[in-house]
Amino acid sequence: MIETVRAAFVIARRDFTAIIFSKSFFFFLLGPLFPIAIIVVAGGLGSQVARDIDNPVIGVALSPAETEMLVAARAQLSASLGSKALPELRVLNDFTPQQADILSKLDSTKSLSAILSGTLAAPMLTGSEGDIKKWQGKVTLMAETALSRPAPVTMETRIIPQTGSSSERDQLLTAQGGQAILILLTMILAGMVLSNLVEEKTNKIIEILAAAIPMDAIFLGKLFAMLGMALVGITVWSTTGVTVALLIGGNWDALPVPAVGWPLFVLLMILYFSMAYLLLGSLFLGIGAMATTVREVQTLSMPVTMGQLLVFFFAYSAVTKLGEPVEWFAVLFPFSSPFAMIARAAQMDNIWQHGLALVWQGIFTMLIIRFSVMLFRRNVMKSGQAARKKSLFARVTGK
Repeated sequence: MIETVRAAFVIARRDFTAIIFSKSFFFFLLGPLFPIAIIVVAGGLGSQVARDIDNPVIGVALSPAETEMLVAARAQLSASLGSKALPELRVLNDFTPQQADILSKLDSTKSLSAILSGTLAAPMLTGSEGDIKKWQGKVTLMAETALSRPAPVTMETRIIPQTGSSSERDQLLTAQGGQAILILLTMILAGMVLSNLVEEKTNKIIEILAAAIPMDAIFLGKLFAMLGMALVGITVWSTTGVTVALLIGGNWDALPVPAVGWPLFVLLMILYFSMAYLLLGSLFLGIGAMATTVREVQTLSMPVTMGQLLVFFFAYSAVTKLGEPVEWFAVLFPFSSPFAMIARAAQMDNIWQHGLALVWQGIFTMLIIRFSVMLFRRNVMKSGQAARKKSLFARVTGK
């Protein structure tokens, strides 16, 4: 076992070094940066458009006389500041501050950002923490303008905590986003295992290596070398994307926080990507063992790729069914397990289940590698029980 691991490390270091320091790897890194740049630019334009068309609404629960004064003050300030700089006002009848917990249900077509109650001299702004920080100053300015006095208005605030249902919706978005990132990266990067193996089969290098090193070590080393290459690429792309996002600016607090927290969620994303990559890569190694040309690789890999998409859609559909049999099947089925478990990390805060899932996925990966090695020996090295029977038949018949 130790010798196999040592030989696998030698193969992994050889392949990793050859790939990383090749000219093609530089262009490989550049490829996804263009879509990232387009996404960032499109996101910036989309945010600008959203800011242009978004007109937040503040519900007003004041007396009729003070409501008229506030509406007149808004119209006066809009002439100099612009109507988009101030929130729209909407009169609320029969409203009390105790009803602030149904803020999102007051209007099903256009939600209120906050509610202004009390009096103009002592107003109270009720809403989420982000909306209050955003509109408190401008609402205070409108109140001071309505009163037409130099004395400042002291505004009280009432922050509505995030409800359980909205928290679950946010975590569901994080779960779906994590699944989408995993499948995208896996499908982009796992196919390189095939081309690497077929190239060495064509050049007869694999047969030279097989004469000196166990096939298990060769396959394991190649798999981890390609995984290392994939992680280097992901590091470069994510660092570039985060740097550009920081330069452009954005509301990072608006990102939905997963149940396990962002640091552990990012770590689990890396681990589950690695397992998804190893599972699919080990399957591709088995395909590469049966293929002799690039055309055969493309033909054989297409069903696997389509099957992986079906597995992803299955895990994606089970994300809203935590604890149900269909979701448990997605967790236990090895090829959908990484996607189902990253969704659980976003929605459940218990940690122990991820250790069990990673061990189970690792065991199944080793089983696939063993099966791929068996296919390679029979189809390429012409060894194994089937090859021995064929050789014996040839000696008996003289053919």
